[in-house]
Amino acid sequence: MTEVAGARAVRDEDAFDVPAVAAWLRDNAGDPSGLEGTPEVRQFSGGASNLTYLLRYPTRDLILRRAPGGTKAKGAHDMRREFVIQSALAPVFPYIAPMVGFCDDPSVVGGDFYAMGRIEGVIPRSTWPPGVDLTPEQARRLCLNVVEVYAELHSVDAEAAGLGELNRGTGYVRRQVEGWSARYRNAHTPDNPSFEVVMTWLDANQPDDVAHCVIHNDFKIDNMVFDADDPTRVVGVLDWEMATLGDPLMDLGGALAFWIQADDSDELKMTKRVPTDLPGMITREEVVEAYCERMGFDLTPEQWRFYEVFGLFRNAVIAQQIYYRYFHGQTTNEMFAMFGPGVQILDRRIAEVLA
Repeated sequence: MTEVAGARAVRDEDAFDVPAVAAWLRDNAGDPSGLEGTPEVRQFSGGASNLTYLLRYPTRDLILRRAPGGTKAKGAHDMRREFVIQSALAPVFPYIAPMVGFCDDPSVVGGDFYAMGRIEGVIPRSTWPPGVDLTPEQARRLCLNVVEVYAELHSVDAEAAGLGELNRGTGYVRRQVEGWSARYRNAHTPDNPSFEVVMTWLDANQPDDVAHCVIHNDFKIDNMVFDADDPTRVVGVLDWEMATLGDPLMDLGGALAFWIQADDSDELKMTKRVPTDLPGMITREEVVEAYCERMGFDLTPEQWRFYEVFGLFRNAVIAQQIYYRYFHGQTTNEMFAMFGPGVQILDRRIAEVLA
């Protein structure tokens, strides 16, 4: 079997009872074929929220997702919700991995987890994978295809898919501003900025909701799988932890907070997690233009500024929540230490946008 990029030995603090999981899968998977015996387990190093593992059987690969240890934000790391949303979207959004099973029996690994099939293909990280050619023309086409898939998701009929109960009605923007502000205050550490000026600006400048639709809330290209034979084509969308029904422009603002482009500052490039600065990749402004044209939204640059600031602030909150776990000794993963300085970089970037 070929190696899977990003899959490494399991960290000691993230290990689990593999035979217990294997037995549960044999007894509960909708399709247990190929799940005989005990799989080889590897851990994906990408991502810093839920833990993701590769389960390798002789004839079948599965992906297992479970929550990390330590203090969790309210509502975070809900494995059941992640499983249910993907199960509902699979018939109407053809980029979902096949769901295998959800387990809420704490005797197996100590908490909830779910397993799904592995979508084969290319997954970009902070750099484009070596050995996969991508010309500037292909890079541009990839970006436009990503925008198209994004629009497809935002065009899903949520009620028909069985996800209508996620809709909390009008006020999504307000709830997000209030919720993320509270999360930052709860996760604040004394070595990082307070963001009080930013939170006040967001509260004072929030627009009304433009629509309510299925949103991913972490739609960046390292959460996508591209066809190995045609790396411009999206074949899978991963990591549905924060998916819900909400405002599509808020979703776009969150996505573009990760979109580091070629002419950004060296400091901002230090936060780069996806290779959107490659020759041919379109700019953030071009993404907004292409998306709004596809969706029929009329948006001025000044109106967009709110969504850009919100996306950057939300990124800072996520980074701070991860750093909080490291600061308080809830994880020994040294990678998490870098999220502290990342929060400070985002603070300076927001100041530039507001200025």
